[in-house]
Amino acid sequence: MAARKTPVPGTNSSASPGLPASPSDAQGPTLDDVRAAQKMLSGVSRVTALEGSRHLTALLGSPVHFKCENLQRTGSFKLRGAYVRIAGLSPAERAAGVVAASAGNHAQGVALAASLLGVRSTVFMPQGAPLPKIAATRDYGADVRLHGQIVDETMRAAQEYARQTGAVFIHPFDHPDIIAGQGTVGLEILEQCPEVRTVVVGVGGGGLAAGVAVAVKALRPDVRVVGVQAAGAAAYPPSLAAGHPVAIESPTTMADGIKVGRPGDVPFRIVDELVDEVRTVSEDALAAALLLCLERAKLVVEPAGACPVAALLAEPEAFEGPVVAVLSGGNVDPLLMQRILRHGMAAAGRYLSLRLRLTDRPGALATLLAALSAVDANVLDVGHVRTDPRLGLTEAEVELQLETKGPLHCDEVREALREAGYTVMP
Repeated sequence: MAARKTPVPGTNSSASPGLPASPSDAQGPTLDDVRAAQKMLSGVSRVTALEGSRHLTALLGSPVHFKCENLQRTGSFKLRGAYVRIAGLSPAERAAGVVAASAGNHAQGVALAASLLGVRSTVFMPQGAPLPKIAATRDYGADVRLHGQIVDETMRAAQEYARQTGAVFIHPFDHPDIIAGQGTVGLEILEQCPEVRTVVVGVGGGGLAAGVAVAVKALRPDVRVVGVQAAGAAAYPPSLAAGHPVAIESPTTMADGIKVGRPGDVPFRIVDELVDEVRTVSEDALAAALLLCLERAKLVVEPAGACPVAALLAEPEAFEGPVVAVLSGGNVDPLLMQRILRHGMAAAGRYLSLRLRLTDRPGALATLLAALSAVDANVLDVGHVRTDPRLGLTEAEVELQLETKGPLHCDEVREALREAGYTVMP
């Protein structure tokens, strides 16, 4: 974590749409730039809903709201920045087309933005990108090219394409126009929840967090802005400690939307100056947060979008309410969703794995299953071992996968089995 003072940015615009060819030398956007982006996006992006969360409100003891960017066009906030960036290109740049690299959300944002503006788009995606994201990007009008196994390889291919063809490379986060577009989320939060005290937002490269911080801190310097990263892909904590962007090797997380190995130069400066704190969350916390969004809020959210919720669940006392948690996206592959939900249920104590021994006689397994039914445990899978040197002549070992109602119910199941005379193995 990294806490810092939060000076208020000026409101005189030093940036304008279509800005600098060299993002690393660029100044970040100002409040005026974010307001200009909001006008540009009128009728293009949705003013997404702010939904209350009864469960988290009870947990924190103060109101918690979800800013539902998972319900944005293309399923994430990325359309905002992509549209502002492409809209600011010169006629000659538009004629050359645009190119981007992404595993999903930025790809779709660029594809739709370019189509709306009549600009040709080419999007490079990793070869292992989920099929629904590839199909959606094509449906939005992009020429999709699969290259590389990881986004870094895909990014290099897109940049080489830009050098060879003259197409404008649309970076996913490291450009003032991108950040200004994402900052419109912050303006909407202040309009929808003027009493907000804390805004929690996921952090990958930092474009969304930087944009939200620019808008919020300029208008409400008293509001805390908290960034959240997956622990396995947390480049910001060491970067903030070093005072400059630091690359981490082999970031690993289920949250592919924030799986970024190095902060962007432009957003890093803003996050360093304006974001009050950057926290990290575990994979178990991400899975539990996604499950909560689905079950309690009836919202389909991808792991990156659920990371603010994971932070609230992990340490609710650390956040002053009212809190707005930005659900940044909902583009999750169904197969990944299935695995995450199983993982989330296990992390929440909703699955129980047991190994126990019983006497190997007719009806013994049926008696065991009846005992489990009596305590309302749902049997998902049964493994029955009779031949093992560890077992006695009249013994059998059973491995059970059970669906339960939570940690307390797991304890009840174990105790009921012990009381019924079964030996529950460690």
